[in-house]
Amino acid sequence: MDPFVRLTAVAAPMDLPNIDTDRIIPARFLRRPRESGFGPLLFHDVRFDATGAEQPDFVLNRPGHRAARILVTAENFGCGSSREMAVWALLDHGIRVVIGPSFGDIFFENCFKNGVLPIVVPAETAAGLRQALAARPGTTLTVDLEAETVTPPDGVAIRFEVDGFRKHGLLTGRDELALTLEQMP
Repeated sequence: MDPFVRLTAVAAPMDLPNIDTDRIIPARFLRRPRESGFGPLLFHDVRFDATGAEQPDFVLNRPGHRAARILVTAENFGCGSSREMAVWALLDHGIRVVIGPSFGDIFFENCFKNGVLPIVVPAETAAGLRQALAARPGTTLTVDLEAETVTPPDGVAIRFEVDGFRKHGLLTGRDELALTLEQMP
């Protein structure tokens, strides 16, 4: 996986709580090989209509949020079934950071294993970020994993914490298997 140290990128707000992994990547697409890419299928059933045309109201289809590499979500993002492809779809679409008050447990773990940084912040902090992003589409945030900060345009850094082992893996671009194999003689 690619190392993650610092990212300054457009962020998009996702206000719905309890977005499950089936909404992130519908089950009917799960039999595809990893190499085929899951990015175009991200949020497929809410991003596109029955004819395949983009839904203009969906946040990632809006001009100011189309290039988003950071999502700011509501509570319990990634809940539901243990679907690693949900993280693959985010990553293949270009999303490297998901910020929210809470995440589905397995989704949270899968993020770290695949190079996506999930950041837990208080619910009111996430709500404030979502409001600011909705009011000013195209707004960028800076996420610095080494400093464990998210910095919005106002310059007031928001602190977060990441487990040291997970942080090391992301900073160096190595998952648990790669770190384990390094211990081989």
